[in-house]
Amino acid sequence: MKTPEICPCGSQESYAKCCGTYIEGIQIPDSAEKLMRSRYSAYVLEDNDYLLKTWHPSTRPKNNPIDNEDADTTWTKLEVLRTDKGLKNDTDGIVEFIAQCEIKGNASHLHETSNFLHEDGRWYYVDAQPQQPVRRETPKIGRNDPCSCGSNKKYKKCCGR
Repeated sequence: MKTPEICPCGSQESYAKCCGTYIEGIQIPDSAEKLMRSRYSAYVLEDNDYLLKTWHPSTRPKNNPIDNEDADTTWTKLEVLRTDKGLKNDTDGIVEFIAQCEIKGNASHLHETSNFLHEDGRWYYVDAQPQQPVRRETPKIGRNDPCSCGSNKKYKKCCGR
């Protein structure tokens, strides 16, 4: 794949000054979030070597992380939702994110919380928990239903404006 001018990780910086420095081995990411962003860029660029190199040995897959099924996936946007620890002096970190993609032309996304370890001066990806969509416990209020605020008006004429 052609090297992008703007970094795929969403930083709005040039690839050469952002994730390119990590993927090409010029620098080592100094936080869990930077490692996660560079791994996302590696997925965009289909760079199996970088993905395996940054995967913790205890959970690293034997085969390439990007396989033939992923060939139909085009990663389009990364949004980091939160980080917990994951800085230079931490031993572990968590990064929650949403990665937008297209799979065989259909819009999709991956929402997960990834775990990272800091060992021997390097950050490593360990594993992740996919996040399940939030399910509504009560039925959705329809436009013509009575408003839930107790005004005795239709929802569309009250709080639904």
